Amino acid sequence: MNVRLAAALLCLISPPVFAQGFAGLGTEAGGFAVPENPLTFDFPADHGPHPEFRIEWWYLTATLTAPDGTDYGVQWTLFRSALAPMTAEGWEAPQLWMGHAGLTTPEAHFSAERLARGGIGQAGVTPDPFAAWIDDWAMVARDPVSGDALDALALTARGMEFAYALSLTANGPLIFHGDAGYSVKSAEGQASAYYSQPFYTVTGTITLPEGDVPVTGSAWLDREWSSQPLSEAQEGWDWVSLQFDDGARLMGFSLREADGGRYTSATWIEADGTTQAYPDGALRMTPLAEAQVAGRSVPVEWRVELPDRGLDVTTTPLNPQSWMDVTVSYWEGPIRIAGTHPGRGYLEMTGYE
Repeated sequence: MNVRLAAALLCLISPPVFAQGFAGLGTEAGGFAVPENPLTFDFPADHGPHPEFRIEWWYLTATLTAPDGTDYGVQWTLFRSALAPMTAEGWEAPQLWMGHAGLTTPEAHFSAERLARGGIGQAGVTPDPFAAWIDDWAMVARDPVSGDALDALALTARGMEFAYALSLTANGPLIFHGDAGYSVKSAEGQASAYYSQPFYTVTGTITLPEGDVPVTGSAWLDREWSSQPLSEAQEGWDWVSLQFDDGARLMGFSLREADGGRYTSATWIEADGTTQAYPDGALRMTPLAEAQVAGRSVPVEWRVELPDRGLDVTTTPLNPQSWMDVTVSYWEGPIRIAGTHPGRGYLEMTGYE
């Protein structure tokens, strides 16, 4: 989700803050910077890191199809988290990095994790030419690059039983969520800087235990940074990126609160990149069916409604067992969409213990 699993990195470095919202993401910002409205973006610099903020992520998901019609899903994520609001070089650098990679098939789900310390070259991000990496996992600009630095990317990662190498080409503009990129997450006003590139077409190869599979499809990249994106009372979230057959798209999330309430937000994206942001309460996400996943009940089927757009769809997972078995585990996988606006997308759910 927009607050993504950078939470996992906070868990590694700040165990005492678990009571401060899900995985410590409600912890007070302390000496770190916080997003202020209105935001002013500066590209390509803002495609790179923002060390004055506590947490940040580069988060890509892709829905893919093989020549035989089999569907797949891929996730590639790099998280940055700061130990302190300061800058330093080498081993004194306060930045920690974490990577997650996932690959979903109708029968299996694979996940892997990498951890790194900043300042020594093992992981990082440069904005121009764009490159994000951790060890041998990478998301980098393809040469030559024209237009925005994120317009043409090469993506690679591998785990014990899977790998992928994909080429991404953007066919639309960057999208800014909330109030021109200022994305509010709670009634108390916690917020993040949040934009996306949801218009990628994808070609490439995934590698499974049985061999290589050529694939094509589409992808969605989220960029977000903050220092306190949640309130203390928020215990987890349900997030969707939906790509409809008519070319429109929807980003939506529902943050679950300790008293049973929810805080929601959505961005409707037309095929030409025109957007409309929706405030708390406009989006409805209702769980329809649960599955036993990694020893817990998880709502893997959902009804998603946005009445202002006539949207009323149900989502079903490609694989209900799409569990990311990493430091702080969560569900993330590709979904199919049926109803008023059929299509495909991705679902992420956290905080189901």
